[in-house]
Amino acid sequence: MQTTPKGFRLHLGIFGRRNVGKSSLLNALTHQATSIVSDAAGTTTDPVEKPMELLPIGPVLWIDTAGIDDEGALGELRIQKTKSVLDRTEIGIIVSTADAPITQFEQDLINAFRNRSVPIIYVFNKIDTAQPRQETLDELKELKIPYAMTDAISGRGIIDLHEIILKHIPDDFLTPPPILVDLVPSDSMVVLVVPVDKEAPKGRLILPQVQAIREVLDAHLSCVVVQDEQLSDVLNRISPPPALVVTDSQAFAKVSKDVPLSIPLTSFSILFARQKADLGIMIEGAKAIKNLKIGSRIVIAESCTHHPIEEDIGTIKIPKLLRQFVGGELEFKHLRGHEFLTNDLNCDLVIHCGACMWNRREMLSRIMYCQNANIPITNYGLAIAFTLGIFDRAIKPIIDAKNYNYSVE
Repeated sequence: MQTTPKGFRLHLGIFGRRNVGKSSLLNALTHQATSIVSDAAGTTTDPVEKPMELLPIGPVLWIDTAGIDDEGALGELRIQKTKSVLDRTEIGIIVSTADAPITQFEQDLINAFRNRSVPIIYVFNKIDTAQPRQETLDELKELKIPYAMTDAISGRGIIDLHEIILKHIPDDFLTPPPILVDLVPSDSMVVLVVPVDKEAPKGRLILPQVQAIREVLDAHLSCVVVQDEQLSDVLNRISPPPALVVTDSQAFAKVSKDVPLSIPLTSFSILFARQKADLGIMIEGAKAIKNLKIGSRIVIAESCTHHPIEEDIGTIKIPKLLRQFVGGELEFKHLRGHEFLTNDLNCDLVIHCGACMWNRREMLSRIMYCQNANIPITNYGLAIAFTLGIFDRAIKPIIDAKNYNYSVE
């Protein structure tokens, strides 16, 4: 349970003003002293994450945040950290003291979650000292926001809050989009091309490859895992041909030459553009590459924070392909982890990794920011396929299956 990747966990964010009992509530929900509790306002500075098992949901990630009403220069930095958690929250829990009205701080949180289509649960904490105002309850009913009443110190109302959480789990968490099994017949074989390069962890495969193999096994399909230099020989020995070949995007150039046009071909990264993001928007973003010109500004964003090495895909390989495509120099900015310029991207294109380590909510939030700024966004695999001239072939297996996210026409 502790080793379950964050991308598989339901993200529950706890938000509110200072001293309303957010950290005490997290401790009560997790039955552990996860967050430091103090009567002093502003005790929680950075977001505190606690992975745990919440039955019958399974693995979840609780995130305690600093007060949204923090003050001063440091307080503003804490608020920005808190706001960044909004982008990956799948259920937003807004905490207030029991007798407090809905202030502008809570209303801003409600608006932020509504804009992201994130379920909201309102918690009136410290009911041992006061009770909610009737006008506040009426306001929440009008907004159709469920609420719970708790005393985090004694544990009163925590079971009720659990029940409300269970009723508001997003459908796409309970039934996440598949990676590839819906693209092939039920009795078929797929070939997974997995180059072992300098970035491959010694003794392990990277997460997208592991997830694809596990999904194939769970669906009782067959798969052959090969390195790119073995692919041609393996395809000659397989009969009948595989229903699909999936490659690491970095090997697209070689693999596309080795795989006959009669065999569908795509990449792990493109499959994750469907599962973790919105494939239609990402496809349109890739098409924007044709509008780039010398001097265009490009943001390359990666969810992992590993130190880039020689021939790194994000810092070396993709910039090289784009320069060759445009025929000159481009301006690149690289962002890693949860770092993202949400207010001033100031670029002509965003190219994102597959986001295998994240939940889908954070990718959808980044897409929303880009759309609001009228900036096209795509991902590594789609960008590589476009620059290599194999774009239509690379997306065809998903388009033909007519099973993709919301924006493809």
